[in-house]
Amino acid sequence: MLMVASFAACSGGGSKKSSPGAGGSGGASSASGASGNAPSTNAPAAGALDVKAENAQPGSPTWKAGIDSGADHGIEGFADQVAVSPGQSFKLYVNTTAQQFTATAFRVGYYNGAQGRQVWKSEPTPGKVQPAAALKAQVNTVTTSWQPSLTVPTTGWPEGSYLIRLDPLGADGKPGAKGAPGARFVPVTVRSTSTAGKVVLINAVTTWQAYNSYGGYDLYSGGPKNDYAHRARIVSFDRPYDTTGADRFQTYEQSSIVFTEKLAAEHGLPLAYATDLDLHENPALFQGARAIITLGHDEYWSAQMRDTVTRARDAGTNVAFLGANAVFRHIRFEDSPLGKDRVQVDYKDAAEDPMHVTDPAQATQDWRYPPDPRPENVLTGALYECNPANADFVVYEPDSWLLAGTGAKAGQAFKGLVGVEYDRVVSDSTTPHPIQAISHSPITCRKTKSYADAAYYTVPSGAGVFATGTMRWNCALVDGGCTDKLDGPAHTFAQQVTANMLLAFAAGPAGKAHPAQDNTARLRPAPSQGGQAP
Repeated sequence: MLMVASFAACSGGGSKKSSPGAGGSGGASSASGASGNAPSTNAPAAGALDVKAENAQPGSPTWKAGIDSGADHGIEGFADQVAVSPGQSFKLYVNTTAQQFTATAFRVGYYNGAQGRQVWKSEPTPGKVQPAAALKAQVNTVTTSWQPSLTVPTTGWPEGSYLIRLDPLGADGKPGAKGAPGARFVPVTVRSTSTAGKVVLINAVTTWQAYNSYGGYDLYSGGPKNDYAHRARIVSFDRPYDTTGADRFQTYEQSSIVFTEKLAAEHGLPLAYATDLDLHENPALFQGARAIITLGHDEYWSAQMRDTVTRARDAGTNVAFLGANAVFRHIRFEDSPLGKDRVQVDYKDAAEDPMHVTDPAQATQDWRYPPDPRPENVLTGALYECNPANADFVVYEPDSWLLAGTGAKAGQAFKGLVGVEYDRVVSDSTTPHPIQAISHSPITCRKTKSYADAAYYTVPSGAGVFATGTMRWNCALVDGGCTDKLDGPAHTFAQQVTANMLLAFAAGPAGKAHPAQDNTARLRPAPSQGGQAP
């Protein structure tokens, strides 16, 4: 039996459009013991991330101090790279009303519950009010034309997810002066140089950008009425993220990373880090990976991203989707003045996208729709259906290896674990087999009764694919996360299942030890109803 030891959560933040109550927070729980085949605990190769040694270092408990989610633009910034290799520098573009500011880099991890460790801090840097953002008509793209404020070296930084905290300084040269603007974050990933034999955690930067309303427009709404008709059709990475600067990372990914790093430190799991843009630009990076893990909300995928993960799965790499609504929107990229693939295109309507005439396969309607429909469940196993919704997670297959050590019984309900978006197994020909529904949770969304399903399927290469079917899984990995929806047993359950999955996935193709036992004949899933766009 794999027992989960809990510890208190620290608050995170953030929200998702059309998804009230999907919140998450920092902190995590971990596991001790083992289930299934344990991965090798050999020391990491030179240059690789030593998760145990890294998380044994003292954390920085005040790394979130002074963060401001207001809209006063007292300080804000962005990086010219969404991810860098270890030792590669990047530029920060900062707009601030303060005369000076500092930039401090914190690596996100467990760190005995502190969740962040300071690895670098700049000297006081001159502040500058940068030009206002520009708006490109018709496609409503917000971009900035700012001057770089400083260059950040990453020499000696371990691979991982980083938050750069921008602190405006008062007249006394210190942060936190009365009446001064609050701090903001800039997220950056230090990607791994190799993923072979490792569990890869993916930061979903394309989804962060899709919901980024900086300048008044995102892929959902915009303009004077802030409505769907005036949404952006194209968004740019050449602008800050809204609210805290790292709202979606903290809401949908931070808790999963903290949980996984603590588990990895205890069990010798080799971890690697990348972004979904790396899936697009560098498919070879993922050759030989033990598992690719996408976190709480990974909605926006290019064709190359999808091809990279499909090829990895078919070569024996396990895949997990710890959220819902994954691989739902089809995007493509264009270049910006600051670099390659820094412009993200999604018209959400084939008739609007000029590409539907010249190259229909690259048109940016949702993946399931014509002119070239390729529903997400071909890869994820479960199909996105609806939001907003809230329900208990109801166990359907208690004998599954994923539920080992939970003590769960058939029909047992875990409070509030399903929401605010959900997926389900459908009877369509696009569903992969053998597939095993782990849960089958009655749910009502927009007055329609249905079911939400967590599911596991396997393929001939031996790879296993697990999808939780709910966006609350990430915050369930935190004791105290989603406190308005979940209770203690729901947290303990999700943590145990996640530990089981990670340990088995790190050991190699999970389908060889744990082939999916198809239960759709008993489940009798309904066909797709078309889905409700978030």
